[in-house]
Amino acid sequence: MIPIRDSLPSRRFPIVTVSLIVLNLLVFLYQGYLQTRPVELNDGIAWQNEGLTPPPAFDPVSYRTHLIAGGDPGIYPVSASDYFVSKYALIAAELLRGTDLPPTIPIPLWLTVLTSMFLHGGLMHLLGNMLYLWIFGDNVEDAMGPIRFLVFYVLCGAAAAFAQIAVDPGSAIPLIGASGAIAGVLAAYFMLFPYAKVVTLIPIFFFLRLMSIPAVFLLGFWFLLQVISGAGSLGSGGGVAWFAHIGGFIAGAILVFPFRRRGVPVALWQRLRRGRT
Repeated sequence: MIPIRDSLPSRRFPIVTVSLIVLNLLVFLYQGYLQTRPVELNDGIAWQNEGLTPPPAFDPVSYRTHLIAGGDPGIYPVSASDYFVSKYALIAAELLRGTDLPPTIPIPLWLTVLTSMFLHGGLMHLLGNMLYLWIFGDNVEDAMGPIRFLVFYVLCGAAAAFAQIAVDPGSAIPLIGASGAIAGVLAAYFMLFPYAKVVTLIPIFFFLRLMSIPAVFLLGFWFLLQVISGAGSLGSGGGVAWFAHIGGFIAGAILVFPFRRRGVPVALWQRLRRGRT
């Protein structure tokens, strides 16, 4: 299911939402530019000494070519784009060890919790995330105000990252993407505007149909899919960071209470409370 638009116009220009989208697009364009740059060489020995193999962005085919050409076996070639991503992605094994392995970064290692939120692994990864942020972010920003919304976004992204780290603490796979932070935005929308209608593109066999679905069902179904997929991925490693999505959503559902503007009701919570009385 692909959301197209919602029924709630924003009351103010969503400056933070738009700024986040623009920043993500600019970083992705820079990643694309780096694809045209010469290959970088990274130190594989440092990773091996930490018991972490294979290191990030390791490609056995290019490594074999590197060896045939007489290259140093302790070094492995990596594209300039992957080199950049490996630097600024969140890597659980690095963060928990407190060891910045090559390629090193000129900022404290813990800041990769933030920088990783602006990196994406491909065009569809980026566009999917930005679509969800565009549709649901403006109303959540309205309900919180720009500064609170920005802090909320970052905190949800951090909670998402640590949820994924808790599941796979020894991973050397780069964790990237805005999905965890955006999951928090979806949770806030779910709590604040559960009965807003979302026009959604739904595939039915070989046909596509537009349907207007209440947000509580659309986003509730989305979260259920993350839980099912996360449970199925346990022990498999790699792939989608399902538990980042789950952690970000849970964080968003909790943080919406202190971050909403005074007087903005948490509609779903109020409905649940009335149902218990």
